Amino acid sequence: MEKVDVLLATYKSNLIYLKKQIDSILNQTHTNIHLYISDDNSQDEDLKALLEEYKAKDNRITIYYQDQNLGYTKNFGFLLEKSNAEYICFSDHDDIWYPTKIQKSLELLKSSKVDLVYCNCKQIDENDNIINNNYFKYKNVPLIKTKSHLAISRCIGIGCSQLFTKKIRDKMLPYKETVMAHDWLAAFIANQNNGMDYITEPLFDYRLHQSNVFGGRSLDQNLNKWKTENGNTFSSYLKYREEKVINKAYLTGAQMCLEYANKEAEKDYLNKLINYYQNLKKSKYLNLHFISYFKYLYGKNLTKKMLKEFIIFHLPILGYIRFKK
Repeated sequence: MEKVDVLLATYKSNLIYLKKQIDSILNQTHTNIHLYISDDNSQDEDLKALLEEYKAKDNRITIYYQDQNLGYTKNFGFLLEKSNAEYICFSDHDDIWYPTKIQKSLELLKSSKVDLVYCNCKQIDENDNIINNNYFKYKNVPLIKTKSHLAISRCIGIGCSQLFTKKIRDKMLPYKETVMAHDWLAAFIANQNNGMDYITEPLFDYRLHQSNVFGGRSLDQNLNKWKTENGNTFSSYLKYREEKVINKAYLTGAQMCLEYANKEAEKDYLNKLINYYQNLKKSKYLNLHFISYFKYLYGKNLTKKMLKEFIIFHLPILGYIRFKK
């Protein structure tokens, strides 16, 4: 049975959630795993006691305590450096994996002869109630078999849904300063190599709550927080559009991929993509580069997401109407 490393990052974690997640990992049907946990300087003695209790009970667990806060992306980078297995999974601290998550992901990865597999999930709330049965459909997750330009322009599969090969891990390290999302980077590098595949069956529960670091919050939650802090004016919307949408969710990802690109054609594509994003930021009311949007961001399973993006990118005056509500 192949060894799989599971990399779990904690920070001021809810102990009830954390216990459920660790139990779900240790109870996988694929038993040849090693769980690496890195606590990002939580300074929580109860959390430490819980981790040490698990470590004492199961020799498949290794724990690290950071002396200073790294942030979740760099914390996962630290864990990648500790990993030595042929196959690797990222893990959040508050989800619940189904028993066959690793087994089914590994089976598909091997049968498809790809370097990364990502799976569907169900969304649950703070009390384990199901909010949504199909994350792929709800979030319009790109569905990629083998390779696609979308792995350059978008994040493909949240990190906790991924299983990938050591080859990908080796090419991710050492982390460059532009790394802004470990999962986006893993998928991008897989796309440069043997590609990826996906599982439409939900294989874990993805917890949604107010303290999600990334990925869990709805658009409305983010908008309401922004408007509370910055106002509900058109200038506030344009600032939100630039900083929180174009820069954070698109431009910085493209800039990260450019640093890791190893083919001239890919570098040229990324430079044009970055230029497209930079030009979008200059538009206040209308941007006429419609063809560029479909060239870079069109893909399967993305209809609703594309409609929202197109309005924000190219018809910002209409985007403001959505923002004002």
